[in-house]
Amino acid sequence: LVQFRAAANAGAHSKFKMAPKADSKRAMAAKKAEDVKKAAAKGKASSKVASKAAAQPKAEAKAAGKKPRSTEGAAEAKAAATMTSAEWKELQKGMDEKWPAPAYVAQAKNRKSHTAYLDETYSSITRWSADTKISYRPYAKAPGSKSHLRYNKYSQATTAAEALELGSWPADWCWDYERGFIKVEGPLREEPLDISKVMDESELTAVDHAIHRWYRRELAKNLGLNIKDLMVSKGGGESTIMRAHRLVAQREAKKRLQAAKDEGKKITKVEVLKTMQEWAFARNSNRQNVLPGDREWVWSDTVGLLRDRTGDIHLTKATAVYPEVVQLLNQYLLDNMPAEISNFKWTSLNLNCNYAARLHRDGNNFGPSCIMAVGDFTGGELNYWQEDDRKADKLEELKDSDKTSLDLKNGLAMFNGNCGHSVNDFQGERYSIVYFTAGCYDQAPASCKEQLTEMGMQYPASDEDRYALLRPPRGYSESKKTDSSKNPAVRYMSDSELALGEKRPVATPARAGQKRTAGPKVAAAKRLKTA
Repeated sequence: LVQFRAAANAGAHSKFKMAPKADSKRAMAAKKAEDVKKAAAKGKASSKVASKAAAQPKAEAKAAGKKPRSTEGAAEAKAAATMTSAEWKELQKGMDEKWPAPAYVAQAKNRKSHTAYLDETYSSITRWSADTKISYRPYAKAPGSKSHLRYNKYSQATTAAEALELGSWPADWCWDYERGFIKVEGPLREEPLDISKVMDESELTAVDHAIHRWYRRELAKNLGLNIKDLMVSKGGGESTIMRAHRLVAQREAKKRLQAAKDEGKKITKVEVLKTMQEWAFARNSNRQNVLPGDREWVWSDTVGLLRDRTGDIHLTKATAVYPEVVQLLNQYLLDNMPAEISNFKWTSLNLNCNYAARLHRDGNNFGPSCIMAVGDFTGGELNYWQEDDRKADKLEELKDSDKTSLDLKNGLAMFNGNCGHSVNDFQGERYSIVYFTAGCYDQAPASCKEQLTEMGMQYPASDEDRYALLRPPRGYSESKKTDSSKNPAVRYMSDSELALGEKRPVATPARAGQKRTAGPKVAAAKRLKTA
């Protein structure tokens, strides 16, 4: 037992003496593991910091609603630099005085960004043409940047067309113009180009097309429209610019109608002219029978009732979208027609701009038509063959000696559109409005009849007499037809005679899709219908 204890004590002592060495190894291993762990944690944290730092500009750009700036090509741009920064800065001395930025730029307030260009800038750039002469400030952009390389290339241009060919776009023109990098020598257009009114598109240049999209902003500003409204296609087949003009025509027609109602006055010919000038006409290639010369289309719109090529009978889209325009033109006739034609009925209007219709016949009209012309023009009389009974197979067989010429600028004519008629050549700005009844009127849905009545049209009855106001044509053969009618073959009323007409009540058209209920609007419509 004593030996065992001695041996145990010796072993314990021996073990005690060895413990520091073993603990040291364990401590070193633990410390190394801890160091590795810390290093890994530090590396991970550094990686996170670096990643966060790299992501910060993107996050800020995203928060600001901006697209992160691309660094692609930056290295190549720096390598392609042909001068040092110091050399470039030396070249900039005195250049700000020689190439000052427009004064309005310094006065601008609350700009959202440097690419939110000012109205004055759009107003200038949209008046450029391919031939507009321009000059660029030399070396305006710092070396080592991609914009420096692009600028040095397109700044060699001396016209807008050359600048476009060398890689500059309207966005560049706006940017450079606001910083005084461009001097414009002209020529400039008096007004921005309206592509929707260009007769021959082959005359448009690449500069015209490039600038066109910028015109929308200028247009919205000038016409007092919300640019978002121009993005919505409600009229069918409308360009942005066409829609803008029609929205203005609608807005102003509504004001004129309200003023007439409030003041108890008639709609005047001047107000009709203003409305027609505000309206944007469609290029109509469907009216082959009226196309003059070698023209492939004319400025012409039909509003009101129409039967399309598939046989469907409906209101044209423009009728439903711009009802006050239709109503104003109807109201003029209601307010001004003499008592002897007060029972004239119509379902549709044909609106024409600046063309002289060749000799033709309207094939599907019911009863007489009324026609007037407005504008600053000379000539443009209506030639009418009142006895044309369509027995002559060729229109060319109608003789000039048999025609009657009517001055539409100074009066209103009632004629039979199914007889031969044409328009004399004219000089100036001429608009015409034809009031007529579509041959399919009695087959139209009741909703169409109701809407047209609300817009002021005197819709014909199912048993309407087509010859109640004008007698039938008698023909030009030796054995002319005879009839007992006391009505004339044509009626012409001068503006002075029209002024004697009584003021009619102003109806209020319901909007497309608006629910109709019995009320003041319907009551007014019924009064108009029975007037």
